[in-house]
Amino acid sequence: MACCREVPEVSGAIEESSDPRLPFGQVLDGRFIIREVVGRSGMATIYRAEDLLYGRGEVAVKVPLSKIESDPAGFSRFRNEEEVGTRLCHPLLLRFLSVDGEKSRPYLVTEFLRGCTLDRLAAKHRPLPEADALKITSLVAEAVGFMHTWGYVHRDIKPGNVMICSDRTLRVLDFGLVAKPMRRRAFMAKLATPYGTPQYMAPEQVEQDLIDERTDIYCLGAVLYELLTGSTPLQDDDAWRSAFRRTTGDPVAPRLLNPALSPAAEEIVLHALQRKADDRYASMADFKADLDAPERVVVSGYSARLRPPRWKLSLHATPVAAGLLVGFGFLFLLVILFFVFRSLGAR
Repeated sequence: MACCREVPEVSGAIEESSDPRLPFGQVLDGRFIIREVVGRSGMATIYRAEDLLYGRGEVAVKVPLSKIESDPAGFSRFRNEEEVGTRLCHPLLLRFLSVDGEKSRPYLVTEFLRGCTLDRLAAKHRPLPEADALKITSLVAEAVGFMHTWGYVHRDIKPGNVMICSDRTLRVLDFGLVAKPMRRRAFMAKLATPYGTPQYMAPEQVEQDLIDERTDIYCLGAVLYELLTGSTPLQDDDAWRSAFRRTTGDPVAPRLLNPALSPAAEEIVLHALQRKADDRYASMADFKADLDAPERVVVSGYSARLRPPRWKLSLHATPVAAGLLVGFGFLFLLVILFFVFRSLGAR
């Protein structure tokens, strides 16, 4: 891939936190020598360390922040990432190391990767050459498709969770939101906060509806759309407003944003980005087959199927309207009760 000939080595962002860092040189549980901080997010600090058990090879040690440890939902995500990661073994998925015995504190260990995430690479090549974008997406599809065979849905596919390594290999990262498919509606699910990254979420994620393997297909389609056009589907300065627009409307046809694209590439990305899950690729394997052989794609006109936005009330997208609706409903209930009690009193 031309865009990956010189992959820069970029460490993750280091956000401010009041949490104390592990001392450099500390040997964690008699095995991992902490060397430096390479990233810190709102959830965890990531250290480069040496693994004494395997000839002082480099590893990454991820330690949750204290606020995550004390939050049941946040800590559950952290533990879920390790549990899922240690079960899955594929050359295109981040490799997790098992740590036997009792840990002195919560942490997880993975291979240490040198390179940069796809969002940083794509920012330098906006948009990416079509062949490179299709190839990268195909590799991600292979990795996530492997997760699907194990019965997992990633739920947070985005450029920031794809690492392009200095040795020109690729890894899919971050298993914190990985879950089993949700094929039955959960009680009160629509009132919960949607999980995922709003710029890439599928409509059913935004609406807290049923989620399965086709949800990942939409998310990966959104990544491909950005790689091919330089913008996310229905891009907006407000990420959540963009997310909710995808529940009622469709993105601009990619060739209107990048006329150099082939009709086949546009067909592939729009097939993945269909609003209804039943209209998308049936599996990640089907998606990958078209990505690998775009010359065999039959252009059936997905761009012609783009539909204008439809009005729809959403408790998340229109909180003021939703509040008014609830208020009027409550007032209507009071009126009904008033007349009921008045009728009973008249008797």
